[in-house]
Amino acid sequence: MLQPLLPKLLEQRIVLASGSPRRQEILKRIGLKFEVVPSKFEENLKKSSFAGPHEYATATARGKALEVADRLYNQVKKPDLIIGADTVVSLGSDIIEKPADEDDAFRILKRLNAKKHEVVTGVVLVVPSLTDTGTEKYDTVEFHESTEVCFGDLTDEMLKAYVATGEPMDKAGGYGIQAIGSSLVQGIHGDYFNVEGFPVYHFCKKLVQVYRERQQSSAPRTDQHS
Repeated sequence: MLQPLLPKLLEQRIVLASGSPRRQEILKRIGLKFEVVPSKFEENLKKSSFAGPHEYATATARGKALEVADRLYNQVKKPDLIIGADTVVSLGSDIIEKPADEDDAFRILKRLNAKKHEVVTGVVLVVPSLTDTGTEKYDTVEFHESTEVCFGDLTDEMLKAYVATGEPMDKAGGYGIQAIGSSLVQGIHGDYFNVEGFPVYHFCKKLVQVYRERQQSSAPRTDQHS
């Protein structure tokens, strides 16, 4: 989908505001060239103050992206695009993030066992402002993606053995669908890559839309007189 836009994107400074190796790999696969500038935003927003997981994940992604934007927009060569993202797992009304330790990982997996849950990723794109007022340095575009995941019916022995691999420790929900954790998943409904940590299709679609709109806004207007 990005192929017509890639020549322009390859000339621009694109920044991923995340240290996630999974997001980096996904973006590399679609041909993007980018810098990795992990955000220093403290991910400690109060979950109960948000209406649901979509709002929470998007707010965290916004915090990550804007923290990096505030740092980099003071540079001479400002970024043309900053990508912020945050992925959470939701089970009912509960938002589940990365496990604190192995015991926590087992508890999380035990809760997900033989049930359906949602994987939600909030994404925020930061682009230079098109206004000439100078009051706003950048504009933001926000969206989210949700994928339903169904865990198989697994024994405690299986779950503990998976935790012992160490794979759950840096992943929302305590599992990685792209690796050993794939053996826990009975099926999904929605974007697979969203479960990995980044909704590729929605991102590409939104990016094309953003660049088309910006191209139209910056195009010179011709006044017609009767």
